[in-house]
Amino acid sequence: MSLLAAVLVLIVVLSGCGTSNKKTSEVTSFNSSQALEELKEGNAKFVTGQVSQIETSVMQRVSLAEGQEPFAVIVGCSDSRVPPELLFDQGLGEIFVARVAGNVVDPVVLGSVEYAVDHLHSSLVVVLGHQGCGAVSAAIDGGEQPGDIPAIISLIQPSVDQAKAQGLTGDAEVEKVTELNINSSLAAVNASPVVSQLVKEGKLKVVGAEYQLATGFVQWLP
Repeated sequence: MSLLAAVLVLIVVLSGCGTSNKKTSEVTSFNSSQALEELKEGNAKFVTGQVSQIETSVMQRVSLAEGQEPFAVIVGCSDSRVPPELLFDQGLGEIFVARVAGNVVDPVVLGSVEYAVDHLHSSLVVVLGHQGCGAVSAAIDGGEQPGDIPAIISLIQPSVDQAKAQGLTGDAEVEKVTELNINSSLAAVNASPVVSQLVKEGKLKVVGAEYQLATGFVQWLP
């Protein structure tokens, strides 16, 4: 630890700061089942408004500057209404988040997941979609999109095609495409040799979930 970091820690200790109900050290050693339970409990707190006092002290920041050990990886949508740290009642250093519009998985996102599970030893990966996703609606509506937006749409399009093949329209189509798109991203994550090996060894679990905007509830997919 550098001299500056040591001085900052000493100041915090002497001042009595840093008291919190949320301690990162308690969750970094979770196995996959414990990690999933932690996220479920965190979401229950968020839904009811009984969230924890998250650790944001100088001591916490200095400690995390030495390294990170997030217990879970969240692949989520960039939507401003769906911040995983808040939805799951987690603080600094506790979850590793990769966010991209439409919660799609391309090589860059997959590489981020592989880094977290291989180098940081996270024991859980969650692909988190959500109700009312603009990227999903754009893919369903079709038409030309500017810039590089089509790169996102192209990854959602197979889910749109599957839903249309089932004759779905309206809200039912949107919900089905959302679910299919989550499953598509799950399949991409599970296809990674890095991920599949860790799953085979029992060191990692990969699950899907959908966030409900109005209720704040995260529904876990079977």
